[in-house]
Amino acid sequence: MKSYPTRAVALLATAGLLVITACSAGSSTSSGSSPGADQLLSIGLVAEPASLDFTTTDGAAIPQALLGNVYNGLVKQDETGKIVPDLAKSWTVSPDRKTYTFTLVDNAKFTNGAAFTAADAVFSINQVKTKWTISLKAAMDVVQNAKADSPTKLTVTLAKPSNDWLFRMTTRIGAMFSQTGVDKLATDPVGTGPYKLGSWKRGDSIVLQRNDAYWGTKPFFNQVTLKYFKDPTALNNALLTGTINVVGTVQAPEALSQFTSNDKYQVIEGTTNGEVLLSFNNSRPVFKDVRVRQAIRQAIDHKALLDTCFAGRGKLIGSMVPPTDPWYEDLTGIAPYDVAKAKSLLQAAGATGASLRLRLPTLPYATSCGQVVKSQLEQAGLKVTIDQLEFPAAWLTTVFKNADYDMSIIAHVEPRDLGAVFNAKYYTRYDDPTLQALLASADAGDEATQVADMKKAARRLSEQAAGDWLFLLPNLMVAEKDITGLPQNAITESFDLSHLARS
Repeated sequence: MKSYPTRAVALLATAGLLVITACSAGSSTSSGSSPGADQLLSIGLVAEPASLDFTTTDGAAIPQALLGNVYNGLVKQDETGKIVPDLAKSWTVSPDRKTYTFTLVDNAKFTNGAAFTAADAVFSINQVKTKWTISLKAAMDVVQNAKADSPTKLTVTLAKPSNDWLFRMTTRIGAMFSQTGVDKLATDPVGTGPYKLGSWKRGDSIVLQRNDAYWGTKPFFNQVTLKYFKDPTALNNALLTGTINVVGTVQAPEALSQFTSNDKYQVIEGTTNGEVLLSFNNSRPVFKDVRVRQAIRQAIDHKALLDTCFAGRGKLIGSMVPPTDPWYEDLTGIAPYDVAKAKSLLQAAGATGASLRLRLPTLPYATSCGQVVKSQLEQAGLKVTIDQLEFPAAWLTTVFKNADYDMSIIAHVEPRDLGAVFNAKYYTRYDDPTLQALLASADAGDEATQVADMKKAARRLSEQAAGDWLFLLPNLMVAEKDITGLPQNAITESFDLSHLARS
């Protein structure tokens, strides 16, 4: 999840989007003189990782900090969503769409000094299949074999054609690991990226230092501090007082006027793939009746909710598909706001007066939107109790891992995560063979089939009210005027720091 937990699964998702106390956790400070002020950057964020090991810990906060910065993949996405080279300079695909042959760069090294070769790529792919424990690992199941033909030649054979596999290699499952650097992933990540871990002060900040042995273009900033804030006002004040240089995820959009009216700052506004989901625990008896789920969707005035809890910023989409995906359709018309209809559906289902527990992570957008959801559902005849769960640890354990909840709110920011979020093993506990058949057909078919079947899958989810999509998070950032390279859109799991500079 990317919440902004994840860029939830969440932000977090975004949604996350996962331990040591105030001490060094990884590479020591780079040698040489201390960097000047123009070489230092501090970014304010909300969702801090609970661990630095995204092979065993869900949530978007870990790849937000590490993917593309500490870890490279064979391929990555650019800001438009196009798959472009990273550690793989080029690749070819066989006519049967089952064999991928990659040509790798020959000058990349891990921060532990080991050279990156095709053998490390084989190791990394096999680790996902055999050692990873998070649910996203399933995207690697289609790999039948990975083989190092030479230090710079890698062949990956799939068991069947898959439209999805190469795209998934741009996400965290495509991260390349050192065969001798995986013993302490939770505290000491070893990658080939432009930055390396300097320190982690639990509950406060993560410091990344420039990797002077990086094989690609060296980043401008010698040191980047990711500083975490639980309170949106404190986050904004940190920029106003110069404690940070960038607000990476604006959590109080109603306060943007203090920056837009000040020529010291710039405001970036674009889109994300962070769907703010009102999730249902579909294993609970009350949610096994589709009429209850539909009633909840129709009891919510989504425009009023967006205006109230996120100052009207963001987009109403009505599904688990953002506009940046090829199969996007506006499905807001499937469940229009209609309190009378909601009451009727609840009465027909025998659920009028039912009590529901809404367990919210302590993320600003979730807590503010939760109050609106509670009020609107109670107007339709439901009883809603709100619990606040500390994020990430308590929420991830209680809701995400143990599914001890009725409803929750989290932003899911992992790209193309429709099938990952809505299945029987995920915290939504949504079991729908028809949906799974559509997803399988989309993955195996040609491009036209993929788009058509993914549209059908998104529509089925919306019609079956597997959850309620409150809105799509905008990419809202505020920065000092001279910071360049900030992304207009945030549609990957990574906050890529390598393009940032000071003019």
